[in-house]
Amino acid sequence: MPRQFVIEAVMLAIYGELLVPNGTVEYIVPYNTIMELYEFRNSPEPLMHDPSDDEHVKNKINELILYLEEPLNRKRLEKSLVVPWGRSTSVLLGEKVKLTIVNAVDNELYGEYLDPIETEIVLTAQRESAPVLTDQLEFIGRIIEAEVPVQVFDIQDFEFAMEDSIFRT
Repeated sequence: MPRQFVIEAVMLAIYGELLVPNGTVEYIVPYNTIMELYEFRNSPEPLMHDPSDDEHVKNKINELILYLEEPLNRKRLEKSLVVPWGRSTSVLLGEKVKLTIVNAVDNELYGEYLDPIETEIVLTAQRESAPVLTDQLEFIGRIIEAEVPVQVFDIQDFEFAMEDSIFRT
């Protein structure tokens, strides 16, 4: 059974190592983070400090968008949008990686601590019983401060997060 993580779609473009894990992994992605890819791709604001890194990441974002827009993948994604909390069938991103899109719904449960996308991420993590994987230390801090009952890992700890012994039973 693959390891599961809830993650924003843009992280898959920024961190290429997530697409070549040591074991099998399923990334569960709230649909609204897929929509953010279009915003990031078209934004004049840089995502990365170094211009060449920024261009590379925006190219990777565009590649992911184009892949998800392929007819079979698009059909899978659209099926998840029929009902709140609907799940797509998995989209393969490599030999060991699959992507599942969830039509997450922000219910403002953590509105005081988290923005709507962050709320969708933690609610998805709770519903799927999967840890959150992020590079945003402030987000991790807000999860802890709000006492959200989810596991959360910094992307820098991805290999550690893939280990058997750290998951709840």
